[in-house]
Amino acid sequence: MITVSNLAIQFGKRVLYKDVNIKFTPGNIYGVIGANGAGKSTLLKAISGELEPNKGTIELGPGERLSVLSQDHFQYDQETVLNTVLMGHTTMWEVMREREALYSKADFTDEDGIRVAELEDKFAEMGGYTAESDAGALLSGLGIKESKHHQLMGELSGKEKVRVMLAKALFGNPDNLLLDEPTNDLDLDTVQWLEQYLSEFEQTVLVVSHDRHFLDSVCTHTIDIDFGKVTMFAGNYSFWYESSQLALRQAQNQKAKAEEKRKELEEFIRRFSANVAKSKQTTSRKKMLEKLNVEEIRPSTRKYPGIIFQMEREPGNQILEVEGLKAVAEDGTLLFDNVSFNIEKGQKVVFLSHDPRAMTALFEIIMGNREAQAGTFSWGITITQAYLPLDNTEYFQSDKNLVDWLMQYGEGNEVFMKGYLGRMLFSGEEVLKKVNVLSGGEKMRCMIARMQLRNANCLVLDTPTNHLDLESIQAFNNNLKLFKGNILFASHDHEFIQTVANRIIELTPQGTIDKLMEYDDYISSDAIRELKAKMYGEA
Repeated sequence: MITVSNLAIQFGKRVLYKDVNIKFTPGNIYGVIGANGAGKSTLLKAISGELEPNKGTIELGPGERLSVLSQDHFQYDQETVLNTVLMGHTTMWEVMREREALYSKADFTDEDGIRVAELEDKFAEMGGYTAESDAGALLSGLGIKESKHHQLMGELSGKEKVRVMLAKALFGNPDNLLLDEPTNDLDLDTVQWLEQYLSEFEQTVLVVSHDRHFLDSVCTHTIDIDFGKVTMFAGNYSFWYESSQLALRQAQNQKAKAEEKRKELEEFIRRFSANVAKSKQTTSRKKMLEKLNVEEIRPSTRKYPGIIFQMEREPGNQILEVEGLKAVAEDGTLLFDNVSFNIEKGQKVVFLSHDPRAMTALFEIIMGNREAQAGTFSWGITITQAYLPLDNTEYFQSDKNLVDWLMQYGEGNEVFMKGYLGRMLFSGEEVLKKVNVLSGGEKMRCMIARMQLRNANCLVLDTPTNHLDLESIQAFNNNLKLFKGNILFASHDHEFIQTVANRIIELTPQGTIDKLMEYDDYISSDAIRELKAKMYGEA
């Protein structure tokens, strides 16, 4: 349990929030949301003790342990992977170190024997005798092979380190768990594992994430940072988003009577309560929703970018034909082989692979930026493409301002380009910023604006939600659902895939798995799971 009393945090004259009084209780998972800069990560840092608040107190339950997902991926480079995870339970780790030091003494005394007996009791109480196997199970669940458990952390890749740090945070069943962007650099299978793990977690969890499906799957409550306040709502991200949008529509409809508005909100809550009955966290959500005062639902101050893809011409029947493509990575790894498919009009195809480099290689090949090791491809003569690459670094190697940068990619005067940038939330003097100093999220919004200028009838998107905030992801997702042309994309965002794709093509070293079906059905199919094991040589 975490009790926050009269919390206030400000930086200089800027007040993030004040008078925050919230109790986070066991058995609940709280999704912390808010616009960029609202103070989501700051709240977690204050609770962890990393940051001193300007006012107020934060207390844990008596004797409770707090665990935090560390963002420092180099801190443990000289430790083994397994030991790094064991360090997640600091008290147990200290007992282990002292216990080992005493056992290794050459002049072991009676006093040492008494102390060892005390340590053995503590060690047993904390589950120390199964600690290594428990840590190993966590690592395996997160995709770290057993052969790497005794390697040094410094020998792992950046993505592997992220997974070890997550295992460290989860280890030892902490009473309170703080997770800041836990799904970053996890593949879809590992995110699914984490969702299942947290759904069975009985302690208190606070999580910041841009993954909407993850928030919807695990969260019992939403902590919204807005209006300079920190407010708790029952339900997950989708409930908060839909209710805030409903409140916004009602605020814009000045003619609606107060009683009509109230009835509409109450009906919305009833419908959401019915859906809640299907979730793993049914009881607490339903009780909270029954107590929810409709007056608490209000429009958000969030700004959503205006992402609208329009086609200059209708595509013909021939979109893209691919025959026998093969790609090998720079390190010699076979990414895919014998890949053949024909894209038909109206199809929105998500490409999957155990190796994310496979999708990037495919997109780079069909966009003419990379040579395939074998095979051919051909676009239909009516097809125009707009490409969003995984790595956009080369596009921002200049000191042009945003307006001049965007004018390179479309026809129109300065006023027209400023309008486009305004839709992407660049306003006032921001449009004169140099593109080489933009943040990752700002660069992505620029790339999306560039794509819109092409008025293409086929969008090629390599992991399009990278670096975007929840508002931009939601706006992007909403428009792609309505887009009438073709979409070829890769993503690690479950909700994005489920709501956009109507065809799934998985790239493997032995060809493709190609299905016209929804993503949720694809990942839950035992037959497809067996086929994947065969295609990847894991059967």
